[in-house]
Amino acid sequence: MAERTSSGLLTMMLEPTPAVAMTLPAEVREKLAELELELSEGDITQKGYEKKRGKLLAPYIPQIQGVDPSLQIDNRIQASSQAVLPGSKHNKSRAANTRDERFRSDLHTEAVQAALAKYKERKMPMPSKRRSVLVQSSVEACTPPDTSSASEDEGSLRRQGRLATSTPYQGHSHPAVEHWFNRVIQGSSTSSSASSTSSHPGGRIVTNTSAHAALNANAAATALADLMAHTQLDNHSAPPDVTGLSERSSVHAERSQVASVRGVSRNYNHQTSVMETADGCEWRSEGSLTLIDGVPVNSRVSNKIQQLLNTLKRPKRPPLREFFVDDFEELLDVQQPDPNQPKPEGQQMSPLEGESLGVVTNWPPSLPAALQRWGTTQPKSPCLTALDNAGKPVYTLTYGKLWTRSQKLAYTLLNKLSSRNEPLLMPGDRVALVFPNNDPVMFMVAFYGCLLAELVPVPIEVPLTRKDAGSQQIGFLLGSCGVTLALTTDACQKGLPKAQTGEVATFKGWPRLLWFVTDGKHVVKPPKDWHPPVREASNDIAYIEYKTSKEGSTMGITVSHSAMLAHCHSLTQACGYTEAETITNVLDFKREAGLWHGVLTSVMNRMHVISIPYSLMKVNPLSWIQKVHTYKARVAVVKSRDMHWSLLAQRDQRDISLGSLRMLVVADGANPWSISSCDAFLNVFQARGLRPEVICPCASSSEAMTVAIRRPPEMGVPPPGKAVLSMGGLSHGVIRVDTEEKLSVLTVQDVGQAMPGAMVCVVRVEGTPYLCQTDEVGEICVSSGSTGVAYYGLPGMTKNVFETVPVTSSGIPISDRPFTRTSLLGFVGPDSLVFIVGKMDGLMVVSGRRHNADDVVATALAVEPMKFVYRGRIAVFSVSVLHDERIVVVAEQRPDASEEDSFQWMSRVLQAIDSIHQVGVYCLALVPANTLPKAPLGGIHISETKQRFLEGALHPCNVLMCPHTCVTNLPKPRQKQPEVGPASMIVGNLVAGKRIAQACGRDVGQLEDNDQARKFLYIQDVLQWRAQATPDHPLFLVLNAKGTVASTASCLQLHKRAERVAAALMGRLNTGDHVALVYPPGIDLIATFYGCLYAGCVPVTVRPPHPQNLATTLPTVKMIVEVSKSVCILTTQAIMKLLKSKEAAAAVDVKSWPMVLDTDDLPRKKSPQMYKPPTPEMLAYLDFSVSTTGILAGVKMSHAATSALCRSIKLQCELYPSRQIAICLDPYCGLGFALWCLCSVYAGHQSILVPPLELESNASLWLAAVSQYKVRVTFCSYSVMEMCTKGLGSQTEALRLRNVNLSCVRTCMVVAEERPRIALTQSFSKIFKDLGLSPRAVSTTFGCRVNVAICLQPNRLGKLAEQGTAGPDPTTVYVDMRALRHDRVRLVERGSPHSLPLMESGKILPGVKVIIANTETKGPLGDSHLGEVWVSSPHNATGYYTVYGEEALHADHFNTKLSFGDTQTVWARTGYLGFLRRTELTDASGERHDALYVVGSLDETLELRGMRYHPIDIETSVIRSHKSIAECAVFTWTNLLVVVVELEGSEQEALDLVALVTNVVLEEHYLIVGVVVVVDPGVIPINSRGEKQRMHLRDGFLADQLDPIYVAYNM
Repeated sequence: MAERTSSGLLTMMLEPTPAVAMTLPAEVREKLAELELELSEGDITQKGYEKKRGKLLAPYIPQIQGVDPSLQIDNRIQASSQAVLPGSKHNKSRAANTRDERFRSDLHTEAVQAALAKYKERKMPMPSKRRSVLVQSSVEACTPPDTSSASEDEGSLRRQGRLATSTPYQGHSHPAVEHWFNRVIQGSSTSSSASSTSSHPGGRIVTNTSAHAALNANAAATALADLMAHTQLDNHSAPPDVTGLSERSSVHAERSQVASVRGVSRNYNHQTSVMETADGCEWRSEGSLTLIDGVPVNSRVSNKIQQLLNTLKRPKRPPLREFFVDDFEELLDVQQPDPNQPKPEGQQMSPLEGESLGVVTNWPPSLPAALQRWGTTQPKSPCLTALDNAGKPVYTLTYGKLWTRSQKLAYTLLNKLSSRNEPLLMPGDRVALVFPNNDPVMFMVAFYGCLLAELVPVPIEVPLTRKDAGSQQIGFLLGSCGVTLALTTDACQKGLPKAQTGEVATFKGWPRLLWFVTDGKHVVKPPKDWHPPVREASNDIAYIEYKTSKEGSTMGITVSHSAMLAHCHSLTQACGYTEAETITNVLDFKREAGLWHGVLTSVMNRMHVISIPYSLMKVNPLSWIQKVHTYKARVAVVKSRDMHWSLLAQRDQRDISLGSLRMLVVADGANPWSISSCDAFLNVFQARGLRPEVICPCASSSEAMTVAIRRPPEMGVPPPGKAVLSMGGLSHGVIRVDTEEKLSVLTVQDVGQAMPGAMVCVVRVEGTPYLCQTDEVGEICVSSGSTGVAYYGLPGMTKNVFETVPVTSSGIPISDRPFTRTSLLGFVGPDSLVFIVGKMDGLMVVSGRRHNADDVVATALAVEPMKFVYRGRIAVFSVSVLHDERIVVVAEQRPDASEEDSFQWMSRVLQAIDSIHQVGVYCLALVPANTLPKAPLGGIHISETKQRFLEGALHPCNVLMCPHTCVTNLPKPRQKQPEVGPASMIVGNLVAGKRIAQACGRDVGQLEDNDQARKFLYIQDVLQWRAQATPDHPLFLVLNAKGTVASTASCLQLHKRAERVAAALMGRLNTGDHVALVYPPGIDLIATFYGCLYAGCVPVTVRPPHPQNLATTLPTVKMIVEVSKSVCILTTQAIMKLLKSKEAAAAVDVKSWPMVLDTDDLPRKKSPQMYKPPTPEMLAYLDFSVSTTGILAGVKMSHAATSALCRSIKLQCELYPSRQIAICLDPYCGLGFALWCLCSVYAGHQSILVPPLELESNASLWLAAVSQYKVRVTFCSYSVMEMCTKGLGSQTEALRLRNVNLSCVRTCMVVAEERPRIALTQSFSKIFKDLGLSPRAVSTTFGCRVNVAICLQPNRLGKLAEQGTAGPDPTTVYVDMRALRHDRVRLVERGSPHSLPLMESGKILPGVKVIIANTETKGPLGDSHLGEVWVSSPHNATGYYTVYGEEALHADHFNTKLSFGDTQTVWARTGYLGFLRRTELTDASGERHDALYVVGSLDETLELRGMRYHPIDIETSVIRSHKSIAECAVFTWTNLLVVVVELEGSEQEALDLVALVTNVVLEEHYLIVGVVVVVDPGVIPINSRGEKQRMHLRDGFLADQLDPIYVAYNM
């Protein structure tokens, strides 16, 4: 620990002051920046860095006491004591005694420090964050929290405008402690060493942004420009996307992906440019670099991940036990109890009886009777003194005044309030009391006024004092109690929010209330003959006290008149109250101990209460001690927080004496951590007359009222006890006094004996309330006449809590009286003393072990607390994730704590909690100061904090998740079973009655149609024939963004243009040469394609580069041109200029382009003769596309395959010359190219071409065109569909007014190479239903590299459906996602858990055969089995031309045979997983219809824990988890799952997403997320088909080019 602190100091000393930083010469700053860079790249050790940095700065740091700084550093390191810099003004005025008294004993701090020492060597990766996130937007964030932020138990303290709250490091040695009952530990509270805060916060020289830049410099270096210039073809990295200029291209234009990092001049001399090639070797430009596991080490991201992997390599938890593997389910591991865990060994406890209630002569029969007695016989006697915020007495209420004012109010309430001539209130009605905490007088009058009127007061907090946490729940309580009237003061009523009418606004969730002000002028003096009914105490309800449960719901606890009286009686006896005593009360007088002592029992005994408001305590924490001194009070009722605060402030007060106190009631003495406050308070104030024995902790709960209290000394009770308990034992519910560990112990003090007249027992927490054994911790139950009676309106819960019947181990009830559960956990020690070790509300059961939230808070605070977080502003709770509780710690961070410090603190807290409690923390979050929801009197509203955490509304500024250590109940990783042999498999299928899964489209041979085009073998011949037969028939019509016709082409025009191109090529090129066509979507592209065929050249269509984003799009063009071995580029003049421009030279080597021809002004020349290919098997064109995994693959299409493809589509979609179809697709590859360039020429129909890029400026272009031309058949991509749903979703009304009508559409097909996106197609159908789109019109298609058109769902509406040519509607099935991970298909009902809807991918095309094969054995599979989809058809591609990026894709993809069964047919492997299922529907031919379901690409699947995951499934879950997640992509790196989410919202929400993403992936997929990356919208690259390019994203992440808002590394 010592070294840690000294190095902390060292950095402090080395941070020059801001002034110094400004005056440093430029070269020193330059050298410092270089040092930072070396450190970040690992070229220099931390020690070397500090040494060099020290030398550099030595001349500029003000000499400290004349010692040379470099020497000082060495001295610092040797001396482990903490030095304080001289002149540190802060420390001078600090109290010497500013230790974190309440939430820790010295012992605990020692334990924490010892535990941390064990962990010194473990290094955790720090999250990275964009600078702007650090700059918090809220003004509050910069101010320390107002002290009301202090928790119920604890708080920071403002003094002289500053926070005097520094906690020194506990340097002194471990006190020898004998851990036994009744030995009081004298925790030294003065041996703390001086505080270690430095007087000048250092100004960092390298500002955060430039430090960030330094780290990024290496990434900046990998600019593609240098690469393309110097590399040969074989060392490209994963290739850029050819189809990359997506609908998001506008985004790309603003943020080039490989450009140098923002704002960094790239002049570092030792830079390394690295691009990994496909096979994992690296290419160097300058400098040198090593690789670990194929990862460039210089990347900042990889360093962190490497660190993360190192922390994960040391598994902390025991390995999972074996459990049976069910064939279908992954079973979550059930935590087995540890056989060595301690078990209780004591006898069964016997119930504890308090002394009997004494009989008092002349005791009033009820509380109103007592008030009547004192009000009439002792009217001048003081009852209550109220103080203002300066501590001056404002008003003293006498018993006479209280009596008369209560009577007036009672009379007014009963007689003067009426609605429709009926009295508004009847006896027994509930009335809300809304009084501020600084007005006890009005509250007391209102409370007794209600009792006299026989109304039931329901005291609540004043709503909306702040952003009221839990106000809605209070409203629910008022509604359920039937409250219609609220009493309040004039001042308070004026401060409440008003509606327009001037009345008090109705709060969210509240019933309508009538507000009545109880100040003098509103109440009426009763007539002489009116007397309030003062009756004997009955079992009717006297008042209702509210209580907030752990979950945040508010219950009302009803207290009867007799219980109220009995409780006053037993308190009077236990505390030895006598008539006219003076008592100071610091607590909230509306509920619990403040109400019992300061409002009820005090009136019973005619005592004088000095009420200290919370607002005064905030200003002057000593006020209560001063009032005890001034009024010679005999009793004070406080919380340990008040004792703690006064410790911090006591130095300035010399002349106060606490000698008059005979009893100091510590109301939260049941909190295990109150002991340290009591001890420290005694240490300091014993010198001021405080006697040790007057400190009386008590235990109470809203349900049972006071449970136990330590008696004042004059009662002759046994001495107080303390117990030092093993925390390990407690977590198993067992009391073990001595522990070998000495680290994890809890010291608790007793809370005295049971109350007079009460019986106390301890029962098991869960299940039947069996009595505990004597050494077992359980819930304390009380049976007496003075407990609450019920939860108002909740009979079920009432029975559980207020009518418990404890039973012995043999099941016999211990008493005929019911017991009330107190929600306190504890045991009965020697001398019948009650000990409390926690509350049910703070109980967190993790893997079967119990932990107490307060204990965890204490441990967190013992880790150098005050420097980084506000004490008392820590919330600990548990959330349920994956069938177990997970611990979450949330703390408010000080505005001056740096990122690194906070992260350091967080990782130490995790380690401390792990050591001391043996439990992992799931999530630790720091939020800006003042942002946690507050409870009414300071404190943190825990349930509201938890709610915000779960909703993602906490807005933390730092998050650390540790799912790897906490989540120990994941299912076992799957071991692949040895495969069953092929023969037994086929027999098994037959026996099971399953047919082999195969299906085919209609037989092309038997479909005789009057297809003239069939006469021609080659598509170019078809064009010539059409040009002669129907020269003026329009084939193409291209629309521009305005929706007007940009260009058209008839058969003859197209033929003529193609001839010109052919003539230009014939002289220049040889037959069989490859020609790259780089054109925007339009007629030019189509004409040049046919021109190439006329000339005998092989065309390759290439998407042109984006002028605003050459850096990422041009290298792709270059790569396709090179890989396809094109000898010539045909293009337009504009693009030709672009290819050779200066900007292009920055991205690629422009000198190495092949010949470039522009076709804008070709001479009108007829080519000498057309080229006739010798056989149809000759190559017609090359189709290049980038797969989503980043692999560039070009396939060869022969003339025969081209014609077969056109024929198949023509038959399936019934295309003929009189038809019109609209196409909104990119024309560069796959089915998009075929529909755009081939089908119209073959079938003769007219194609209306809508370039998808134009939709960016006019989203309604495509749908308007469909409507205008009354198109029946249209094709689009998912990205087009998404643009329409997002861009036009709210504009359907406007479109209707523009007469857009989609009722003409029979079929709208989405062209895709992926699993159908059901959610998107459904929302599209739903949105445009209003414009007449039939819900049955939208369907999907499926194609891939080996065969661009396998399924197309043809038009299913209108005449054709009646003729029976159309297939049935596509079916949707629901499969179990968990079975899918095991490569099995299990059909389930819609809506069942883990169900995933899959839509059929369309109807198989004519001439196409499909079979499902096992990916490993290559054998056929049965119906409804998951395997790879294989396809056989005349239009399969003939092979890959070149495969770029992965050599494994070989010829066997195109000619594979089954390993058994039909071993003759030649199949092509699609690389997609799917299954076939025979449905109940019939085809046009009368056959049963076989549906093909595509599940996803094999290349994309993630193999994790032995199971196969489809990224889209994880992404869908993640997108659902928070409203601000716009898009998500996942990939793996090493064995970590990385989740990238786009944040659509303010950056302060970024960190909320980390926990939600981790939770949802754990819950739904049983996977632990390794890294969560939050980025801006548009960062996830998406290609023209609307598919995510996950591999590009991965490369960008590893090269640190995403500019993330936040990166969280889950531990």
